[in-house]
Amino acid sequence: MPRSRRSRAALAVLAAAGLLTGVSACGDAGELRGAGATATANGPVRLWPTLPPASTPAFDIDEVKHEPVKGVTVPGDDIRRVDPVDVVRAEIAAHPEEYEGAKAEFRETAARMADCGTGGERSRCPVLSPYYRDLTGDGRDELVLGFRLLPGSLTAIRVYTVEKHRLVLVMSWDDAVGAVELAGRSLILRSPSDVAGYDYRLQWTWDPDQKTMLLTHDEMLRTGGGHGRSTGPSRSPSPTASGSASPSGSGSGSPSASGSASVGAR
Repeated sequence: MPRSRRSRAALAVLAAAGLLTGVSACGDAGELRGAGATATANGPVRLWPTLPPASTPAFDIDEVKHEPVKGVTVPGDDIRRVDPVDVVRAEIAAHPEEYEGAKAEFRETAARMADCGTGGERSRCPVLSPYYRDLTGDGRDELVLGFRLLPGSLTAIRVYTVEKHRLVLVMSWDDAVGAVELAGRSLILRSPSDVAGYDYRLQWTWDPDQKTMLLTHDEMLRTGGGHGRSTGPSRSPSPTASGSASPSGSGSGSPSASGSASVGAR
């Protein structure tokens, strides 16, 4: 018998002897007792197996982003040298239908951008303090940016990276934000639900194949008591946010007084 097989055979004999010794010892101390009936395992049951599988999504909520930002340069490919105010101004310029004109949904955000300069009233500036974290795993920081969507109680949450010397938007979401967290290579957002006693918890995680932050988790969390529907803002495929931010270990500064998004590292 080869040595490896002999060794396994010897170990089996020793194990059997040890088992008998253990049983004898248990018998000396008292008889073995059963732990009770084992619960029946219930496997998943597929419903409507003849239903043809869908091949295309029913709704496009536009949660996947990978867009170069026009008009903003990245000096030395260092994202920390990019002015967050310039980034928000570039978004406003790219979407005038949302920010410009008396009927634009977020017209007040554009109007208050004048308060973001050195001579403006900083407390009225809708741009929150930026945070920096390596979310892609390439050893370089990404920019996590938030700004208020006014009038209203929404906050825009954006993540940018540098790719081929360009600033690239890789995550975009607008919501009624209760808290924002950075955890590893993920960004986690909590929002109030229209169901009393529950919050929404959404998590975006960097995907190296898509080269963007993907919405990897979307769940409802129990937060406390309550019956019936809440009176707070409801969530929809085109989201909402407001928030108080506490800086993470890799963040810089504290948010401006115009926002209340809570940002922190786990």
